[in-house]
Amino acid sequence: MEILDVLQRVISKLEELEIPYMVSGSAASSFHAFVRTTQDGDLVVAMGQDQLEKFVTAFAPEFYLDRASIRRSLQMGGSFNLIHLESSLKIDFFPLRKRSFSQQEFSRRQPRLLLRESTAPAYVATAEDTILAKLEWFRAGGEVSENQWRDVVGILKVQAGSLDLAYLQQWARELQVGDLLEKALKEVPR
Repeated sequence: MEILDVLQRVISKLEELEIPYMVSGSAASSFHAFVRTTQDGDLVVAMGQDQLEKFVTAFAPEFYLDRASIRRSLQMGGSFNLIHLESSLKIDFFPLRKRSFSQQEFSRRQPRLLLRESTAPAYVATAEDTILAKLEWFRAGGEVSENQWRDVVGILKVQAGSLDLAYLQQWARELQVGDLLEKALKEVPR
């Protein structure tokens, strides 16, 4: 079983629970550039404390989860995860943050088919927002992650000509990653 299969199962349950979500991270960058093998999937969720028990009930049979960790994440921010028992693949959940960029990013998510055999689309972060989020992670991680950098440059190359550069530059300045965006753009042939 591959990560996209597990991600599709999780998304189906989120939709049944009416919990808004967005595929982000490496899975999102795979839609906009090159597929990168990964052992986990990232989802941003707009989920409240009042949905916790239904969430746990829906996922507990098929996934390992820690109710206290999920509750803490929803109260204080930070991430939590589910581990698919059959495959040991992990899905990381990031509660939707209140900051302007996170709200804007979530509102711009786009429906995409996750798998070729998918019958319903999944909501995925846009190419621009994936670049910005990855630049933030790259900076937060000490600017050493080759995978994050490769994802950013890959999206810039594959999506060249179709990206909203004004949007990218505006948010890069606000997120204090403008220097990284300019550096990445220099690596992309024009």
